[in-house]
Amino acid sequence: MIQNKPKNNLINWEIVSVNPNDKKWNWVDLFCFWGINIQSIIAFSLITSLYLVYDLSITVVFLGSLIGSFFVYFFANLIGKPSQKHGIPFPVLLRTSLGFKGAKYFALIRGLVGVFMFGIQTYFLSKAFSYLIRIFIFSIDNTIIDQDIFLIFLLGLNIIDWVSFIIALLLQAFLFSKSHKFNKLLINFSATTVYLGIISFFLIVILSDFEHVTSAFIDIFTYNNFFIKTNIGPIISIAGSIFAYFSIVLLSYGDFSRYVKNENELKKGNLSLILNLIVFSFLAVFIVIGADVILNKNLENMERILTNPTDIIGKFDNILITAIVLFFIIVASTSTNLIANFVPAQNSLLNFLPNKLNLKSATLVIAILGFIIGIFWLPLLSKIGIFSFVDTVASFFGPIFGIMVIDYYLVKKENLNNKDIFSSDINSAYYYSNGWHTKAVYCLLIGFIFAAGTIWNENLMYLQAYSWIIGAFISSLTYYLLSNK
Repeated sequence: MIQNKPKNNLINWEIVSVNPNDKKWNWVDLFCFWGINIQSIIAFSLITSLYLVYDLSITVVFLGSLIGSFFVYFFANLIGKPSQKHGIPFPVLLRTSLGFKGAKYFALIRGLVGVFMFGIQTYFLSKAFSYLIRIFIFSIDNTIIDQDIFLIFLLGLNIIDWVSFIIALLLQAFLFSKSHKFNKLLINFSATTVYLGIISFFLIVILSDFEHVTSAFIDIFTYNNFFIKTNIGPIISIAGSIFAYFSIVLLSYGDFSRYVKNENELKKGNLSLILNLIVFSFLAVFIVIGADVILNKNLENMERILTNPTDIIGKFDNILITAIVLFFIIVASTSTNLIANFVPAQNSLLNFLPNKLNLKSATLVIAILGFIIGIFWLPLLSKIGIFSFVDTVASFFGPIFGIMVIDYYLVKKENLNNKDIFSSDINSAYYYSNGWHTKAVYCLLIGFIFAAGTIWNENLMYLQAYSWIIGAFISSLTYYLLSNK
């Protein structure tokens, strides 16, 4: 007699439910996680520009930032809880909403965006390495850089750029292919190191000219005419900008929350996002103001103030300071790439080919694709408007999030069958229609159309910062109505 064996070909030991004994992340680890998300050159420039470049009250910027971060905190709790409770990453949790085949392909969208951004981020990370190599060569013999070999370019990169790019790629591949336990150590090390670096730079700036720097910093605080209608628009815009910045990590937040001890630690850790934003904003703005004073700039001409850390250190003309800051930029950029791009891509690939890939092979795939994307970024990809296409693909993220949340909390009432999540058997709870939950896919596509419309419709482009929320709202509402029929 032939017995039917259960189909569990969806199992990969890297994405199965985490053993409760291995859930060791606490709120401090999540503090570091959110710290890394904000310790980037992009976040530094975004925050300091909001406070210093635009003609806005500092109170307006602060309130808008708090509102935006509160929404991130709220949504992080929603999407983080099911993964924390069941110990499964984002692509696996998605099986319960879209079916195992639906999750296979739609989670891959998140993975492909992660791979693409990993390649681009690696290219920009390599620039920091190339600066360090040039500083090192120059310190030995300043005539070496003038040799003909350094004037030969291939795909817009010379030999130093190629060496730097390969170093950046191999270093990340080596570090990121270890394990989630090593990732935790890397996250904590990076967040702590970068904060120590920022605080050190803050002390250097304030001690350079205490009176003038603090006076200039105090001068930006204006509270006049805060309670007026014209401030409502800027507050909403700033909140949208802050939320849009963090939204890239929200969908795949379960890739990390699955390791958190309990729901209480999860909520406290997510709340630390707001603390991170306040602390980082204070330090970043103070450093920019102080650097501006030190460089003898006119504080009243805010359009000329430098808000990019690489531009600031370039003006100091101090090799030691430049090398130290570049080190911190490398640490911050590497860990940001891990959280925002690499791990989501890794888990999506493992979910796509669970029986053929492991941690090492998935890393190899990402590294190869990242290499191709990185080397063609300067001569090709940066010139063809590729980001519009990537933004369009990323318009799926909000709708996917909305369906997952509504499905888990309102449709399934927080009850999941862990065994069936890893089964493709026709009788399993998440088999649906040959592995596809057609209602959810239908609602997902509707949400995508609305979200992508803010990118391609000129009349809706002013809503682009809210495309994620728009897509999430439309898909979740549609799915809820269909599920109750």
